[in-house]
Amino acid sequence: MRNARSFWSTERAIAFAIVAFCGAVLLVGWWLEPDAAGVGTHRQLGLGRCSVLSATGWPCPMCGMTTTFALGLDGRLLAAWLNQPFGVVLLTGTVSTFLVALCEFVRPAARLTRGWGWVERHDTLVAAGLLFGLTFGWLYKCWMLGVFS
Repeated sequence: MRNARSFWSTERAIAFAIVAFCGAVLLVGWWLEPDAAGVGTHRQLGLGRCSVLSATGWPCPMCGMTTTFALGLDGRLLAAWLNQPFGVVLLTGTVSTFLVALCEFVRPAARLTRGWGWVERHDTLVAAGLLFGLTFGWLYKCWMLGVFS
């Protein structure tokens, strides 16, 4: 029988933390009822209205992300994409990270270390892609909410 100390390797402990965090995000997103307005789903968590949207009439760069997660986790992927395309990218990344970390927890094979190594080697490309996606998603949300009209 293996002892607890050998079971809880550093890799397995990190994988467990990632599974717990991503799993909590996914569970909350699954539990929430998507707001029909495309923004505001986060209010079900006791949070206030988006202060940027309230103060300026312009959405913040993250507006619609919670709604998109809720739609996507409800199986309505097209509706999620139409609500906030970059939110679907983040949802896909969250699900993928959860699954890789779960595999790593069950059977450690340095998957997370290799993945992080790839990100470090391509950090400029990853950062530019995330910044482009966030900007595109924000501009799209501005257009959907009629800010440019």
